[in-house]
Amino acid sequence: MTGGLVTFGETMALFTPPTVGRLRHAGSLMLGIGGAESNVAIGVARLGLPAAWFGRVGADELGETVLTRIRGEGVDVDAAVRDSEVPTSLMIKERPQPGIARVTYYRQGGPGARLRPSDVDESVLRGAQILHLTGITPALSDSACETVRASVELARTLGVLVSLDVNYRAALWPAERATPVLRELVRHCDVLFAGDDEAELLGVTGAPEVQARRLAGLGPREVVIKLGARGAVGWVDGAPVAVDALPVEAIDAVGAGDAFVAGYLAELMSGEPVTERLATAAACGACAVSVPGDWEGFPHRDELSLLTSRHGTVIR
Repeated sequence: MTGGLVTFGETMALFTPPTVGRLRHAGSLMLGIGGAESNVAIGVARLGLPAAWFGRVGADELGETVLTRIRGEGVDVDAAVRDSEVPTSLMIKERPQPGIARVTYYRQGGPGARLRPSDVDESVLRGAQILHLTGITPALSDSACETVRASVELARTLGVLVSLDVNYRAALWPAERATPVLRELVRHCDVLFAGDDEAELLGVTGAPEVQARRLAGLGPREVVIKLGARGAVGWVDGAPVAVDALPVEAIDAVGAGDAFVAGYLAELMSGEPVTERLATAAACGACAVSVPGDWEGFPHRDELSLLTSRHGTVIR
């Protein structure tokens, strides 16, 4: 792949009840897919930039569903591995009450945990602009963690920028195990995304603006602290930056952070200034929360302007 973004991790089959209420009362489930890294790849592709995702899926129909859906969004999945030893991992997202989502994972020992350094194909990274990683993948297993380290080392050798979204998942690993691994990755990344709570996990306290500056002192040249409905602040090339969140009705917040990251990285690859990168990131996050699904609401480039349309507008 020439230019663009490369990312990898575990993408799962996603089952969602069509209505609000407890899962036990659902009469049917909708089939989709979800994974932080593939979400970002889809978001970047929808904004018109090349994107590739690889990882392991089971050699089963759910694995083919994962690959088909990602490929269908214009993302290159040629380097993905079909693993015949284990089934594709699952996640279930229910809405027990309006405005509340609960996600349950069935991924222990799944394909993502079986990632290995040999899965990182140099030909996929060569010529890419950005390698994007999350803190989810190293939590899956020792071999997955080593795969992340190997990819960072290769990216450095090839002159590819490294992006990291901390994306801490307490259900996957405890803080005392996660912190040293994540701090090591922070020291070797160029662009860092974190929540203010995740910055504290990394040992950095203070107001979000202070956290961004202190995290930049660990190595990244660009740090963005995602604050959800409060927008985002950061420290980029030695200066503070900030953006407000766009006022929208939040329907499903899952995936909003991935949309934000995709918007920022797409504009970074396009050579846009940091103000434009943050503006697009905020718009992508707003679009994502306005639509049910992990990535379905991510905007195409020509849809970003819809956020400024008056309520009730009919487009013909």
